[in-house]
Amino acid sequence: MPDAARTAPASDQPAAGGEGPAGGEALVSGEAAVGGEAAVSGEAAVSKEPSASEQAAWFAQLPTMFAAAAALLTDPAGRVLLVKPNYRDHWSLAGGILEYGEPPHVGCRREVAEELGIDIEPGPLLVVGWAGPDGTRPKPIVHFVFDGGVLTDDIPIRLQASELDDYRFVNAGDLADYLPPVISARVAAALRSRGTGAAVYLPWA
Repeated sequence: MPDAARTAPASDQPAAGGEGPAGGEALVSGEAAVGGEAAVSGEAAVSKEPSASEQAAWFAQLPTMFAAAAALLTDPAGRVLLVKPNYRDHWSLAGGILEYGEPPHVGCRREVAEELGIDIEPGPLLVVGWAGPDGTRPKPIVHFVFDGGVLTDDIPIRLQASELDDYRFVNAGDLADYLPPVISARVAAALRSRGTGAAVYLPWA
């Protein structure tokens, strides 16, 4: 058989799809789409998740603030129950600083039980008060005031002797005689909120 009529070896013939630009680009493009880009995308998703130590470091550098909770307690005549701490010159609502991780309503109930010897179920939130750093207090503080309800005359009050000197029911118009301006404004706002049913945000620079 003449040489010209011989069939070229399979290795000398172009493969289906070709080994030229079309075939080569298709192969490279396929590898990039399936292997390359997917791998890169997978690596990026993993690297974006911060480690436990990175998260701890981030939380550690966040600004913090103090928090306290108190109860608005009144008698049937509408007078507000105030307590006189033995470590301050002014009066205040029954309440105090929240413990670590303590929900505000739970802290309110605990503080009232400790200071007055009565167990209440805190009602609606009346006021959220914010006050900036002041004097020896280096950080802002958030105050939560809950509705403590109406105390009838037959409810015995047992003061926490280690922290309180006295308690008194005070008319709303006389609150400024017992409380510093920031607390007086907070208590007045709590009384209004009890009437409207809407909580108030009360910032104090």
